[in-house]
Amino acid sequence: MSLGLQPAAARRRPSLTPMVDVVFLLLVFFMLAARMGAEVALPVSGGAGGTAEWSGPPRLIDIRPATLELNGVETPLEGLAEALAPLVSEPSDPVVLRPREGAELQRVIDVIEALSAAGYSQPVLVE
Repeated sequence: MSLGLQPAAARRRPSLTPMVDVVFLLLVFFMLAARMGAEVALPVSGGAGGTAEWSGPPRLIDIRPATLELNGVETPLEGLAEALAPLVSEPSDPVVLRPREGAELQRVIDVIEALSAAGYSQPVLVE
């Protein structure tokens, strides 16, 4: 007499194809999402390593949290390039940037970008 039981089917091994697909999708995602190299490079010279001699009047920009001072005179960021123009003989003259206590890095970057946009190519960052 047969109870209608069939022999146990052989267990199937799980397919690795979906896992391989997921791994490749993750690999492609992270390759596309990763940053390849620097996005922006700011041209900044070191204050202590320069060997060129200073010429012309002083060009010191104090970067404070809320204000900028060019040689001790408060100057807005929008007018900084115009105020600096009579102090330089050519745009490649160094301009000293001195961040003061509480000044954020983004503020320093904004000043460097404003000077670069106006053609000043040699900001020197000092402490």
